Amino acid sequence: MDTTTLRRSTRSPVALARKDLEVSRQALPAHSSKYSKRTFTQHQLLAMLVLKQFFKTDDRGMVALLEDLPALRDALEISKVPHHTTLFHAQKRLGKKGALIAC
Repeated sequence: MDTTTLRRSTRSPVALARKDLEVSRQALPAHSSKYSKRTFTQHQLLAMLVLKQFFKTDDRGMVALLEDLPALRDALEISKVPHHTTLFHAQKRLGKKGALIAC
C-alpha cells in the first residue's frame, strides 16, 4: 500500500467546490456535445453533484443551498442557479460516462 499520498478531507464546501472544478477540468470536456446549451459546464455540474453528496441533500435541496450561498456560487463560477431537473439529468448523463460511481 502506498502511504506517501495523504488523503485530505475538508469541511469547507467552498474549498471542495474549487478542488472539484480543478480536477474535473482535467478529466472532462466542458460540454457533452457541440449542441449543448452551454449554460453550465460539465465541470460545474459535477461539482454541484459532489456538493449534493457533501450536504447529503437532494436536487431541490442543492438548488436551495446555491440560492442561499453566494460564496458557493462564486466558487462554482456560476451566475445563475440551475433548475433541479438540470442536476437530475446531469447525474444520469455523467453516470453513464463513468464520471460518477453512485449518487
